[in-house]
Parts: sequence; structure tokens; C-alpha cells
Amino acid sequence: MNRCLYTLLFHLGLPFIALRLWWRGRKAPAYRLRVGERFGFGLPLLRPGGVWLHAVSVGESIAAAPLVRALLAEYPQRTVLITCMTPTGSQRIQAMFADEPRVQHCYLPYDLPWAARRFLDQAKPALAVVMETELWPNYIHQCARRGIAIALANGRLSARSAKGYARFPQLTRPMLASLSLIAAQTQAEAERFLALGARPSAVQVTGSIKFDLAIDPALPARAAELREQWHAGARPVWIAASTHEGEDAVVLAAHRQLLVTHSDALLILVPRHPERFEAVARQVAQAGLAQVRRSANQPVTAATQVLVGDTMGELLFYYALADIAFVGGSLVATGGHNLLEPAALSRPVLTGPHLFNFLDIAAQLQQAHGLKVVDNADELASAVRELIELPQVAERMSAAGLAVMRANQGALRRLLGALAQLL
Repeated sequence: MNRCLYTLLFHLGLPFIALRLWWRGRKAPAYRLRVGERFGFGLPLLRPGGVWLHAVSVGESIAAAPLVRALLAEYPQRTVLITCMTPTGSQRIQAMFADEPRVQHCYLPYDLPWAARRFLDQAKPALAVVMETELWPNYIHQCARRGIAIALANGRLSARSAKGYARFPQLTRPMLASLSLIAAQTQAEAERFLALGARPSAVQVTGSIKFDLAIDPALPARAAELREQWHAGARPVWIAASTHEGEDAVVLAAHRQLLVTHSDALLILVPRHPERFEAVARQVAQAGLAQVRRSANQPVTAATQVLVGDTMGELLFYYALADIAFVGGSLVATGGHNLLEPAALSRPVLTGPHLFNFLDIAAQLQQAHGLKVVDNADELASAVRELIELPQVAERMSAAGLAVMRANQGALRRLLGALAQLL
């Protein structure tokens, strides 16, 4: 497949894309809003000459936030345009930068030549920065034609994804060869990019900027204050964060087991996507567990067994409230989510076995004994119980995770240095 055939297939798939937007809009009405932006129509007035940064959804947007703030600080005359593809990502971007007039935001139009041209004609960026794995052939081609440097930041490429790209060399090789910079997270990923056709002069190993996560010093204090209000200072509290469909039942089964030996245990259950909030609350009720929903602003009492985290933008606060963290997207084949957020808060971290999006980070945490992998409800309940009953084990895991974080910091500074060469 070459780019022309890819573009033809994309056009043929537009009815299915429209159907998908409508279908997703049934549970998340925001998917039916701002549809014009997805085709390059009705874009906000974009100021030219800035840095365009693309982060597909919530996770990439949060990871990109320190980079955005650093760019704003180092280039005070430039604006930053942040694009994404999902309503949750859009909400998070707007919340994080609501008070920053130099940050603009819109959806990225689909990777169709005419939509990409319309977007780039308005934005006219001095530099394009794409986070992690969002490689779009027509956008890269259009940027190359216009002389716009395009960088892949925090570049991530699993062995499975590399095999997928390798199936289409006529599409992949020209696309990667057009990139001005590939800032890969690890040497293994850098080698995969090179094998697929990236130019050696464009590939650097800068590490993962997720290690450079900075925790607001006020966050743990706010969490401790809220736990005191709950009279839960000594109560065992654990979190299952960023859960996907199929995981909540496992987590709730584990919590029911835990309650047999620790009847005062509190679970904070945080679904990954807001369209699942209602369904997860129903699952908790069906499990016969007493719940409180964060969005209702109701107090957690001694009778509360589950707090449903049905708000956006509070994940780090939820982690700070808990003593033990399980990171979801890992008991189902989603690939896992950011293991470093709880580690940065000195929490012992548990996860499921599906970690292909975070293999290097998971390997480092496991090697340092800062991460434990569980496969099912029994193992999850047993792991949480052990960490409650053996606080010294929890403390060792917490210290090990934090040590891994600190040992790998500096990627943001290296990435900024590489981007400076392009600006």
C-alpha cells in the first residue's frame, strides 16, 4: 500500500467513520459536537508561527503538559496549538490550559489531504510535534512539502506495532524518512524506527518524559485532609484506576474478597472513560456494595465500601488518596496505562499482564521490585491484602518505584534540546 491507496481507502471509509461518531455519541454525546473540526471546517482562528503539538487523547495530553509549559517558558513569543482526537482529551487540554492565552486548541482534522491542507493553511506552524505514535502519512507529507519540520516526541513503537507498520513498506518508509526528529523512549524503539526506514540522523534516544512528572506539593496534603474528613486516616484505601470494560467486575470481585478479612477497606474505582461512569456505578450496586460517587459531593462514611471516581482531571488526586494502586487497562488487552503516576506519589503499584504499551517502564519497575503483576481477582485480592498486612513490603515497593522515577528523569530537557535545533 502506498499513500495514494491509503488516501483512497480513507475516503471510502468515511461513511463508517461517520457511523462510528454517531454510535459513540450515544454514550458520549460530545462525539457529536464540533464534527466540522474533524474535517477542517469551523476551526477556531489559529495564530500562525507557533508550535503545533498533537496528542491523541487524555494520556498523551497529560504526558505532553510539561513539554507544553516548557515550550511556553523557553519561547515567550510563540503560541502552542494543541490538537487531539477525543472529547476527553479535549476536555483535559482545556482544563489544564484554561488560564494560558498562548495555548490554542482544536480537534485535528482527519488525515485526508484536503482536510490537512485546510488545517495547515490556517495554523502555519513553525514546528509540528507529534506525541508517541500518532503517525499520519498525509499530514507528514503535507508538512514536508511546506518545509515544516515535524518531530515525533516521546516516540513509542512496540514490537507488535512495528510488525504492523512493516506490512506496508511503501507507506511507512517515506513517512518515517520525512520526519525531522524521532525522539525515541528507548534504544529498542529507536532500532525499530530505523529498521522501518527512518533516517539515522533523525533518530535520537531521549527517554520517556513521563519520568519527568512533577507532583504538586499541595496534592498529598489536600488528600490527607480529605481522608481526615472521612475519618479514614487509618483505614486501608486502595484504588483501581483507568479501568476498562471487563476489568471492573474483576476489581469488584477482588474487593469483596478483601472485605472478608478487612471489612473497613475502601476501594476507589476510577473508570478510564466518562461514558462508562453510569455503567460502572450500576455494577457496584449489582455487586451489593455501598457506594458514593465523587461527582455527587457526598461524604465517604464508615459504611462506604466503594468510591466511584466519576470526575475528570482528578486521577493524581485519587492516587494521592489511596495507599495502594492498581493501574487498569492491563487485565484486558488494552496495553496498560501510566504506571509512573502512582509511583511518583510513592504508592506501591499493581497491574495486570497486558503491558505492551509500557514494556520498558514495567520491566524497570519489576526489576527494582516496585511493581507486581496479577492475573485475576484472586491474585489482585491477595496482593492488596499482603500490602495492607505487611506495611514494610508496601514501603519497599514505594521506595523502589520512586527510585526508578528519579533515575530516569531528564528526558524532557533532552527533548527540548533536540526541538531547539528545529526551531
